[in-house]
Amino acid sequence: MTPVILHIGVLALQGAFFEHIKLLRQAVAQLRPVSEESWNIVILEVRTANDLQCCEALIIPGGESTTVSLVAERSNLLEPLRHFVKVLRKPTWGTCAGLILLAESANRVKKGGQELIGGLDVRVNRNYFGRQTESFEADLNLAFLEKETSSDHEPFRGIFIRAPVVEKILPPASGEQKEEAVRDETVIAPAKDIVHGQGSWPVEVMATLPGRSKRLAEKLESAGLDEETGDIIAVRQRNVFGTSFHPELTSDVRIHIWWLREVLNAYLRRMPSDDPKEC
Repeated sequence: MTPVILHIGVLALQGAFFEHIKLLRQAVAQLRPVSEESWNIVILEVRTANDLQCCEALIIPGGESTTVSLVAERSNLLEPLRHFVKVLRKPTWGTCAGLILLAESANRVKKGGQELIGGLDVRVNRNYFGRQTESFEADLNLAFLEKETSSDHEPFRGIFIRAPVVEKILPPASGEQKEEAVRDETVIAPAKDIVHGQGSWPVEVMATLPGRSKRLAEKLESAGLDEETGDIIAVRQRNVFGTSFHPELTSDVRIHIWWLREVLNAYLRRMPSDDPKEC
């Protein structure tokens, strides 16, 4: 049987892209079959629009979201990224800075100081946990992880470095989150036309960090959350997945395996007319 060649990209403009590539390679080696097809998964470093065209899925790594946004814009990659995520609806995972870029709204940002890709109907609070010196690690119970390894019963050790949180789940919108645009120090992602009549999909909360801080507790009512929610640190909305923490800075491959399975299943559901450009 001829193997199905699947290109998975890691945005390699700045940040921890090498660490993601390393764990992806380990995940490919441990991945269980999701179908009868034989898979040949090729991992690419994405720096140009042509690189992105080859990909069926993408990871946006942790780093400096403002720097990644600026380099992407100067490289004429920002609009292709928005098209990839919001029009083609290809599977995309953002960690830390990647989560910020994939949000439809981000606060604690000066107007014009940050471009967003969008794709997740959420408002993120940048650097929510404080400065670099206030970085920390925490054991996370991630219910979405499937039984992929012998360590599936163990908590996932989350690494938080100047990490954002999802401050508010926004109502699904096919255009811009215009109500967010009037907020102080808040930027929003531009609208993109979706295809195939996909419509709106709700945001799923995939993980929280127990023990909401006092700062966010004061905003519970405005955020529409309850006291037991905890800080939202992982979300998914159809094809887009985002985490506040850095799985790529650990040796734990479980989230990468889970995400690869999501990518393969999405590929199997994709219409044949959506076949990517030959690379």
